[in-house]
Formats: sequence, C-alpha cells, structure tokens
Amino acid sequence: MLVKKTGTVRNASSFTGTEGVWPLEQSRDLTTIAYERIEELFVAMRIAPGAEIRTQDLQAMVSLGRTPVHQAVRRLAAETLLEIHPRNGLRVAPIDLSRERQLSVLRRDLNRFVTAMAIRNMTANDRAGVHHLRRKLAAEIDTMPVDAFNAVDKSFDRLLISASGERFLERVLSPLHAIARRIGYLHIAEISGRDGIVGSAERHIAIMDFILAGAEEKACAASDELVTYSAGLLQQLEEQIDPALLDIRYSIRSEKTDWPVPRQPL
Repeated sequence: MLVKKTGTVRNASSFTGTEGVWPLEQSRDLTTIAYERIEELFVAMRIAPGAEIRTQDLQAMVSLGRTPVHQAVRRLAAETLLEIHPRNGLRVAPIDLSRERQLSVLRRDLNRFVTAMAIRNMTANDRAGVHHLRRKLAAEIDTMPVDAFNAVDKSFDRLLISASGERFLERVLSPLHAIARRIGYLHIAEISGRDGIVGSAERHIAIMDFILAGAEEKACAASDELVTYSAGLLQQLEEQIDPALLDIRYSIRSEKTDWPVPRQPL
C-alpha cells in the first residue's frame, strides 16, 4: 500500500483482498479509508455486534492513526453503526431484526429511486463499469468468496449513486447497505453458504442486465425483488441462530465466556 505525503492512499485493495473490483475513486483521504475499513470490520462481523471496543483497538485493526479513525468513528456513530458512550468507549451496534425489517422498506424505496435515476442519466463510462462488474460476477459466481462479493456489491451501489446524479444519497444509503450486508454475511456464514452467495449474485446480475438494456421498470422491479429476498433472510436468522451472534451481550447474560464467532463463509 502506497501512502502519499498529501494524506491520500492509493491501491488500498491489499486490505480487503478484493483486487480486480472496479474502483469508483483512485484516491481517497485517510478519513474515508478509515471509515471504509471499519465498515468492512462491521459487515464481516470481525467486530462483534453489541461488543464494547476502544478507538485505540480500531486504530490497530485498520492500521491508521488517531485523527482519521476518530473522525470515521463520529460518522459511523451518526449512521448508527457504532454507539459512542462517554467514558466507556464504543459499542458496535447489535443486530436488531425488527428494526432491520423496517429499514428494508426504506432501502427498497431508495434503491428504486437511485436505479431509475441512474438509468436516465447513465453515461457510456457508467455502462462500462456495469459491464465490468457483471462480467466479474458471472465469471466467479461459483467460487467468489463472500468478502469479494460484498466488494462488488458495494462498487455497484456506488456506481448507481454516482450515475443517478444525486450523490448526497450516498450518506443515506451507505449505512443501510452496510446493515444489509452484515445480515447477508451472517446468513451465508451460518445458514446458506455458497447458495446464499449465488442467490444474491444472480439477482444482482438480473438488475445489471435490465439497467444495460435501459429497461427502467424491469430494473426497478428486480431491485425490489433483491430487497425482498434480503428481507426474507431475517426470519430464518430469527428461527435458526444463536442470539449471541446478534448481540454479544446475550452470551454474557447466559454466562458464556466466548462469543460464538460466525463460521468462516465460503
């Protein structure tokens, strides 16, 4: 990873192991890098839902200094992914299945708006990006690990927001998408495995195909179907997993000594 004196970072893919994903930005400030690295820890449950954590711990985990991590934490707290407790450090937002059912409705409506606007405003370069991501998904659908799939998913979300011309929506949709990806990660790790990655990837490819064809109504319907599919995972999680995976404090209440870390997804 190369760090420039100006405070920007290039080629940060070494952190995620997702080389080959089409990047929307070639250069980002350190606060943004800190934000995205902490978000990755959140999505992949490397920081447990409900766990207490210190800013210093996050600094060590993302290999960045105090100032960018502190600024990133403030943004993540505003987006409800972290909770700040004065004198007691931070707490990772637990997984609240009821809340996330409600948020899926908001995500569906915002995704539909972004998809429609992106189709209307999309440039040739935007379409090239969609083609690239579609090829990657189609070629690697049977072998792609969940972290790489989430990176493609995030790139696609960013591309659509950029193409829509309403960039302020990134601040609204980014935490909604992170919350949904964490649910998907947990479901894949504990219940669906490879089938979960394939099912989500196939639905993303369908959206991409309709976007590239300029079929706004069908693309929006496919986007709705993806959110419906994601929302359906919540009932299975409610019925089938250890509640300590939703909130580490359940393991404390039941006198367990260790958090039941999710199984390593494919």
